[in-house]
Amino acid sequence: MATTKNSKADKSKASAAKISDDSVWILGTNMTRFGRYPDQDVVDLAAEASMAALQDGNVTIHDMDVLAAGSLFNASTGMGQRIQKQIGQTGIPVFNVTNACATGATALRTVYLSIKAGEADMGLAVGVEQMGKMGLLGGAGTKKEKKVFEPSGRYGAVTGIDGYIGTEGMPGVFAQAGMEYANDYDGVGFEQFARVAYKNHLHSTLNPLAQYRKEFSMEEIMTSPTMSYPNTLLMCCPTGDGAAAAVLVSGQRLKSMPLGVRRRAVKISASVLTSDPYTESSQVQPDVNTLTRNAAAKAYETAGVGPEDLDLVELHDCFATAELIHYDNLGLCERGTAGDFIDSGAPFRDGTTPVNVSGGLISKGHPIGATGVANVYEVTTHLRGEAEDRQIPDAKVGLAHVIGLGSACGIHILEKAAV
Repeated sequence: MATTKNSKADKSKASAAKISDDSVWILGTNMTRFGRYPDQDVVDLAAEASMAALQDGNVTIHDMDVLAAGSLFNASTGMGQRIQKQIGQTGIPVFNVTNACATGATALRTVYLSIKAGEADMGLAVGVEQMGKMGLLGGAGTKKEKKVFEPSGRYGAVTGIDGYIGTEGMPGVFAQAGMEYANDYDGVGFEQFARVAYKNHLHSTLNPLAQYRKEFSMEEIMTSPTMSYPNTLLMCCPTGDGAAAAVLVSGQRLKSMPLGVRRRAVKISASVLTSDPYTESSQVQPDVNTLTRNAAAKAYETAGVGPEDLDLVELHDCFATAELIHYDNLGLCERGTAGDFIDSGAPFRDGTTPVNVSGGLISKGHPIGATGVANVYEVTTHLRGEAEDRQIPDAKVGLAHVIGLGSACGIHILEKAAV
């Protein structure tokens, strides 16, 4: 399959970002390898990522003015305070957040907003989850509805969230979203969805932090067990454990730091969080498209860049169908051409707009609370030129995206420093 190499002539690249007093930057970041850690608990994982991020930024917990911790399955346990007890209790404000799969991105945005508000110069955002082998969330086989088709409940629904025939599991929700796109536009079918998974498994072989690092053929992907058509097992993200953390700093504070520190800093040019607007269809089937389109439009406007300026994208590929429709939602391709986009090789690592160079959730893993920060870690690492074998050459601008059903969409646009 032919791919198009990155070239300055292919796209109009935005210039590197300058440090202004009112800007917010990533100073340090780190993540654990995603996988399974039966000998460590969720606080151990969060502490490991946090300490490594602080070290990466050449700062300590005593430099932090705020801490935000995100964990979906430990939302009511005071995760931020528990992390403090392990890495240092300094009396700073702690925010414990949960927002479905956008939990980590929400923690990052919480610290971002604290700095923007002038209440902090520096803060730590942590996302963590320990899921083990819990299996599919809201898995199939849990239906309880009776064969009575009468409106009931808050929304006057006559069946479960995705219909009487089908599944209440996440594979079914995103399978339906993908099939709706395939129904609306030409050039999208089983093979295009499978090629998304092929790409991400291929990319994962270069990422030492990915949960799985194995290349699979198109045939292996398409003939693996079907979870909810068209999503097969190898087109679905695994559950697992892991943590990611980032230290954020104000531009004013960053200006006073050594040149070597400033050179590695990465600007958060846009931080956006959206939820569902009302759409009639979303009362039955979650609409993962509109809030992503809204978030992308606002992020591009805020950052002053467009999709053509992106050197890489880490987007929420909980299933292969999700990634393909988000090519369209994020404006990476023309409306209705996501099938052509993947077939052209554009989102491959050596394509015009590399997507999920980390291996994505499909291979890197998806410890829910950690994912939003981990995506930012991946983009930051490329903008610093520190991604080693998987490095996107001369990367200056990147986008990190997550979406959680319910729904919440977080987008962060990051830019390389101009120092």
